[in-house]
Amino acid sequence: MILDSSIAAVVTGGASGLGEGTARALAAYGVKVALFDMNAERAEAVAHEIGGVFCKVDVTSDVDVEAGLAKARAAHGQERVLVNCAGIATGAKTVGRKKETGEITTFPQDVFERTVRINLFGTFRCLAKSAAGMVTLEPLADGERGAIINTASVAAEDGQIGQAAYSASKGGVLAMMLPIARDLMNEGVRVNTILPGIFQTPMMAAMPQNVQDSLAASIPFPKRLGTAADYARTAIDILENVYLNAATIRLDGAIRLAPR
Repeated sequence: MILDSSIAAVVTGGASGLGEGTARALAAYGVKVALFDMNAERAEAVAHEIGGVFCKVDVTSDVDVEAGLAKARAAHGQERVLVNCAGIATGAKTVGRKKETGEITTFPQDVFERTVRINLFGTFRCLAKSAAGMVTLEPLADGERGAIINTASVAAEDGQIGQAAYSASKGGVLAMMLPIARDLMNEGVRVNTILPGIFQTPMMAAMPQNVQDSLAASIPFPKRLGTAADYARTAIDILENVYLNAATIRLDGAIRLAPR
């Protein structure tokens, strides 16, 4: 796919982190970008800076996603690109003990279910509804009508202590890629997945500097945290290379997560 002003894109979680970096990179190519996010103030500012449009969308809601796509398409036309970056990270042991009392605890079921609803169900909801529009487009070179990038995590393959919900949600994102790519193969829509490692995100920035430095030092090479620009560069490469389909790309500096 040639990225230029003839292409419309939707980026979920586009107000910050990996989503913002990708939205900015796409806009630099002239792509018309719609940002799906819940953070209206931040997303409006980013959309204004890149000449895009903000759509307040909760990815767990059919109504929100459909309304967001309608707004994006009214502004830019049917999207050929969807990049799913919306997600949350949660952590708790399956069974633990309170330090003060020794009381046995379990991972809160509501937190587990919310993690899966946002990270997995939300990804699929946006993907399916976007792809339904993509298949109506005239094909480009090689018969391509659209391209979808999902964001999993290295935790999908080597989740750490306390990451049962997060790993399950991201593992689902990874596992559904191949069957979805096969579902869409005759429609000319590609589906690929990026598995980021330890990245400099707003959540990471809230951690003490010594913790960030320790995490960076644990990465084999390069010894630094990943950046939104690293993710965005990979997303651009995937979009431009039509032969990449149902590919899993670990973007992690060769790290393999230890148990804790």
